[in-house]
Amino acid sequence: MSNTMRILGAPNLYLQGPGAIERIADIVANLGKCALLVADPTVERMLTPQLTKLLTSVGVAFASAPLVGEVTPANVARLAGDHRADVVIAAGGGKGIDAGKAVSRAMSARLVTLPTAASNDGPTSRIFIFYDDDHKLLSAERVPRNPDAVIVDTQILAGAPRHLLVSGIGDALVKRYEAAQCVGAGRPNMFGGRATLAAVSLANVCEQVLREHAVDALAVAGSGKPDESFEKVIEACILLAGLGFEGSGLSIAHAMTRGLSALPATAEALHGRQVAYALLVQFVLENRSAAFMADQFAFYAAVGLPTSLAELGLPKPSADDLRTISSLTHKAPHTRNFERPLSEDELTEAMLQLEQMRQHSAG
Repeated sequence: MSNTMRILGAPNLYLQGPGAIERIADIVANLGKCALLVADPTVERMLTPQLTKLLTSVGVAFASAPLVGEVTPANVARLAGDHRADVVIAAGGGKGIDAGKAVSRAMSARLVTLPTAASNDGPTSRIFIFYDDDHKLLSAERVPRNPDAVIVDTQILAGAPRHLLVSGIGDALVKRYEAAQCVGAGRPNMFGGRATLAAVSLANVCEQVLREHAVDALAVAGSGKPDESFEKVIEACILLAGLGFEGSGLSIAHAMTRGLSALPATAEALHGRQVAYALLVQFVLENRSAAFMADQFAFYAAVGLPTSLAELGLPKPSADDLRTISSLTHKAPHTRNFERPLSEDELTEAMLQLEQMRQHSAG
């Protein structure tokens, strides 16, 4: 890679803890005078009363806009055309955060993210995904800069369903290993530069925190009562993973979402579950030892992550299914961020080898 510039991007402010949402009024008031909440209908109904009270108390005009359907260019254009705001509050899980980012870009508005579930590491990054109406991935897009503020209310997150945190753990777990491949291959990060020591360190620490605290954090997920392990895992899933992936780069685990989202059976799986499965395929391509794979399988079982296509919703993948996944993965840009060039056949063979490993370990 000819570019020797090291680049790290990050949100202007990150705030995490029980009751953090109470700080949103002053944060938004410093950014603009008119705020718009973008979220799915459930989250919009949940947050609108509280945000109305908080924001109007500091003189900020407030409105909300529910996203119905997928994060498509047409839906985003409609939301942006129906409203006016100089600050967008993007709230929810992956869909709500992505929709809010897209609307903020369309409006040229400032951006505050307010995750209500730690299902992915999108809240800190510039990146969002456009899908079609059938949830097939269309493109990875960017807002002009990282969010102005990320507000992580762990009391809200601790009330979210457990399976959403499992997805977030999966999305965060892959970052160390994708960073290592991207940096090792001399490929650019998400800012088009080299990774800083800080970004790689964050990706590494992220995995360490998950290994130590994920099981304990999952024990309180859904209770609405965050403890210290939960706080650490939330920081890993959102802040460490977000800065780690954007500053270091992605590889096979994320490239495979192009293929996995194209099959109806696996497209329904949450993003974090898709990339967690795909990381195991990446490990096969890296020729990891049997002992290493056994350790990964044990951790996946402890937190409830998928280790096979069957656990992603595709119990009997056909040859055509595997070819579809491999072909679209091979076309994905992140596939080039690997220690060697890969063929479609190698990707298919790695998936078959993983299936055989799982059958052998189960037997």
